[in-house]
Amino acid sequence: MYLSRLILNPRSRQVRSELARPYQMHKTILRAFPETLPTAERVLFRLEEDPRTGMLMLLVQSQHSPDWGHLLNGKNYLRLVESLPAQIAENPSTKEVNLQLSAGQPLCFRLYANPTKKIKVEGKKNGQRVGIFKEEDQHQWLARKLEAAGTSLLRANTSQSGNIYGQQNKAGQKNKLTMLGVRFEGVLQVIDPQALLQAVNNGIGSGKGMGFGLLSLGPAR
Repeated sequence: MYLSRLILNPRSRQVRSELARPYQMHKTILRAFPETLPTAERVLFRLEEDPRTGMLMLLVQSQHSPDWGHLLNGKNYLRLVESLPAQIAENPSTKEVNLQLSAGQPLCFRLYANPTKKIKVEGKKNGQRVGIFKEEDQHQWLARKLEAAGTSLLRANTSQSGNIYGQQNKAGQKNKLTMLGVRFEGVLQVIDPQALLQAVNNGIGSGKGMGFGLLSLGPAR
């Protein structure tokens, strides 16, 4: 697995445009990978602000090593910050990660997700997916998702990030999307390492093409 960090230039017109259209940002990111990626492979991403520097960071997780050359050349690319603090050696940067997970292990986690549920709608076979807005219900949604991912939720904080807007092309029609964004941070305990690894690879919840679902893990403090 590979993790990439790209520090974006917020003064760039294209960056501002793609911040408002995250699915377009997803398409830009995918240009760093072969067109023939396996159907089941997920390229996940999340936007964050560095708490120390205030810089806008794009985190990308992939199974293939990316080639970010298209960001540095040509017209259609996300502009990166060129002048960086001395402690930041390169931009973009990519590192290979081999997660070592074991049963009983406590881990810190971070997740930007789109908590949803399905409700029955007359005339619709699969019902309708709607957002979960109450914080208590969001916490229960997270606990269920992490349990399915082979872990037990020990504690978590939630912060509401507002709505993300996008567009879906389906059957030749363009449908506008409004998706609720919630940031979760906390501590989990590994129960099934293989199930957790699969969840990390696949992402959690819906809206992965809109910047949701990337589960980041680290040593528990």
